[in-house]
Order: sequence, then C-alpha cells, then structure tokens
Amino acid sequence: MAPAFAAAAQPTVDAQVAESTTAGAIAPAKIAEPPKEVHRQSGGGDDIEQLIDLIAPSAPAVPAVTPAPPAAAPAAPKVVQAAVPKIDLWERIRRGFKLPDLTTKFAVQSTRWYSEQPDYIARMSSRASLYLFHIVEEIEKRGMPMELALLPFVESAMQPEAESHAKAVGLWQFIPSTGKRYSLEQNQFKDERRDVIESTRAALDYLQKLHDDFGDWHLALAAYNCGEGCIARALQRSRAAKKPLDYSSLRLPRETQHYVPKLQAIKNIVRDPAKHGLELPAIRNEPYFVALPRTRDIDVATAARLAEMPVDEFRALNPAFKRPVIVAAGQPTILLPADRAETFKANLAAFEVTGQPLASWTAYTLRENETLAQVATRVGLTEASLREANRIPPRYRLAARSTILIPRDETMEDDIAAEKIAASFALVPEQANYRQMMYRVRRGDTVFSVAKRWNVKPDEIAAWNNLHGNTLFAGQRLALTVARAPAAKKPIAHKSSVVRSTASSSNQRSAAAAQARQ
Repeated sequence: MAPAFAAAAQPTVDAQVAESTTAGAIAPAKIAEPPKEVHRQSGGGDDIEQLIDLIAPSAPAVPAVTPAPPAAAPAAPKVVQAAVPKIDLWERIRRGFKLPDLTTKFAVQSTRWYSEQPDYIARMSSRASLYLFHIVEEIEKRGMPMELALLPFVESAMQPEAESHAKAVGLWQFIPSTGKRYSLEQNQFKDERRDVIESTRAALDYLQKLHDDFGDWHLALAAYNCGEGCIARALQRSRAAKKPLDYSSLRLPRETQHYVPKLQAIKNIVRDPAKHGLELPAIRNEPYFVALPRTRDIDVATAARLAEMPVDEFRALNPAFKRPVIVAAGQPTILLPADRAETFKANLAAFEVTGQPLASWTAYTLRENETLAQVATRVGLTEASLREANRIPPRYRLAARSTILIPRDETMEDDIAAEKIAASFALVPEQANYRQMMYRVRRGDTVFSVAKRWNVKPDEIAAWNNLHGNTLFAGQRLALTVARAPAAKKPIAHKSSVVRSTASSSNQRSAAAAQARQ
C-alpha cells in the first residue's frame, strides 16, 4: 500500500536566476562557478522521497561471465581493417571542421587570451557537456560546418540563462524580435530563446539563411552578430571602392571585427588543446538528455524531485520555464538526463496513484485597482514570495488586469487554461517619477558602489539585471530604475535688479543714438 501524500501548506518558490553576459569585448565576461549540488536532507517526512525509497528497485546481481574458448586460427591469414576506436565528442567535432582558418591579428590575440584562461575554458566545457551532443547531431543532419557547434562558447559561454544588455538571451543569444521571426515562443510562462532544442533549431535555420544570402560562412557568422543590413552595407562599400569582399577585408563594427576571430580561437583550442597548454574534459559521444512530453501541469520542484535530481540541475536542462510551474497547455517538453528518465516515469506513476495534484500553482487575473499585496494576503503568502514567483522586480507593480500565479487550493482542480498563457502581464513603475536608465560600468565599480551612487539597493540592481554576486566588469551595462531629477527652477530676478538692468539698457540705447547723430 502506497503511503498517503500530505499536501504542502505553501508552494515552494524557486525563482530562476541568470547571469548577465555580453559578447562585446574580446575578453568574455567573468562567469560565476556552476551551482553546487543541493543535497536533500534525510528524514523530515518528505512524502515524495519516502515513496521513492519504497519503489526504488534494488540493484540486480551481476552473473559471472564464462569466457568463450579462443577460436581456431584460420589456415591462411587475411588482411582485416583495424577497428576505429570509439571517439569522444571533441574528436567528432574536429572531424567536421570545414571552414578555412583565419590567421588575422585578432584571431591570434583571441587565441592567446583564451589560452591564458584555463579555468574559464574548463567551466565552459563542463557546461557544454549537457548540450553539445544535441547541437553536434543537428549540425551533422544539416551538413553544416562543425565550427558552428562552437558558436555558443562565444555567444553565451555555454549558458542558456545568459542575458546581454541588448536583451539577447540563451545559448544562441536571440533578441526578442529575431526569436519571434524564427518561431521561438515568448510569454510569461516560457521563453523558448532559452530552450536548448528550440533555440538550436532556430539558430541553425537563421545561420543557413544567412549563408544562402551571402554565400560565405564567415560573412554569415558576421551577419549573425551585427545583422544582415550591416554586412550588406559593408559589401556595398567595398564594391564601390573596388576592394575585396571577404570578411577580413570589410569595414565592420568593432565588435564584429572580433566576433569571428573569437570563434576561430575556440576552434584552435579544440583542435589542439595540448598545443595551447590546455586540457578539455572528456565528453561522451552519446546523448546526455532525453525529451519527455508533459500532459498535466507540474511544479518545477516536483519534477526535479521525481527525477531524483537537484532543482539547479533540472533548471540547467529546462531554462525556458520562467515560473515555478510548467504549464501543460503550452505543450511543453521537459529534458532529463538519459539515466534519470525511467526513474522519473516510475516515481510519477506512483505519485499519480495518490490522486494529488502535481502542480501547486494556478493562474489568477487581477481585478481593477487590486494590488499584489491584497492578493498575497488573501492567498496566505508574503508579497515578497508572490513577487518572486511571478518575477516582479523591485520598484515595479503590475498593470491592471495582469494575470499572475497564485497558490492552488483544494477547490482548484483544473490545470491552467491555454488562454491564460497569452494573457496580459505588464509591469509599470510604482511611482510616476521613476525612470529606467542604462549605466555603463566603470573600472573599479561594484554593485554596492553603483547602488550608493544612484540611491538604490544592491539587491534591486541584482534583480533588475539577473545578477548574482558583487563582481562587475568594465563596459558592462546595467539597467537601473531611479527617481527622476526634479526640474530646475529658473531664478527669479530681484525687482531692484530688473530696474537697474532696464535703466542700464536705456542709457546704452541713448548713448548709441547720440553717437549716431554726431
């Protein structure tokens, strides 16, 4: 008999945290260490974990294997081709390189910079182990150059949570408009620009389109960075000046001049890491994750626990989900490590037998003039918890008729309806005198020093910019919401000053007239 599940008193709120990055400089942004594994505490009456313990099968005994007797040697030896040893994913990538190498000074500088950052390369490669096999598979299916598999190293440092100052997000750094053009869904529950499978599909579609436009992969890569119009104008200028039309000869924005050389630098290191004093971590040439469709709403935290993995690791594979609940009406697919899929299915089946809902959240539309604080009091949460669940930053409030998540109670049995996915969710400043501005970080700045300068709180800066940690880098752009400066009042001239000024002007006019008569 399966143990009864006790309903949680309050849903767990786990807001997604992303690190801000930019591809503007030669030196990539400093990347925080990957999150440490969160260990579950034993005991405490966690019903899901108790059930998991009950249904987890014990490891089967491994039977002894009797070696077969050696086969008799053939009468006449014949030549047999040596078996190709199983290669790792790095070697598979190397075998797919097709692009001509760049040997420009920027490529040399970028290669030297990356070579001097072994810890940075190690962190990026470790993150890549989750996503790289899928990217390589998709590139091979399309017959595209394997150098493209290394582009997320340049774009996002292999972080699907990465967000630039231009609001480009994900492994492939799509801005909102380009994401919509390539069918990446973006709503309050999900942003497919962060989705590993969908963003890879869209990026390769876009890159193929750019190659079809310009007929050259280096130009296609440059256009991916600065846009089709930028490259078209650069080619037009070179044609008019009767200059070469290759990437290295074009006059391009500074960032784009460094962009393709950075990809060349990563290629140089992957091709021969030992030459550059580096060692790449082994990545197996096999799928890391599997995709499972969902037909019912489920909390992110519950999905992770049913898969018996930390929430941080679950989010690393499923960064597109922006809220603590995965809404089935959006036809979501969740990714799980290949060795966790069967565990998830078994635990899910056992959980569903209990009849308890998998999701502890539902959608609610604010009434006219209703505040978030009022809703929080009614549902038994703090306003801060409700803000965290709905990702409402400090100094902002919800516009009227916005749809938000609230805890689901025993009277709410249905999953979130499809029409709620595209419902309104708008943020406005809490006070009319607030304005949003972009601040460019100077050398030596910290989150605390910037907060003091602009009279805001450090945790507000972190929330507005998806930061964790106090480290900033020169050139980084921060979005700040600050009070508008009061309008400067014009000084009112004293009456005696006005009289003196008028008399002086009159005297000057009389003197000028007299001089003219002489």
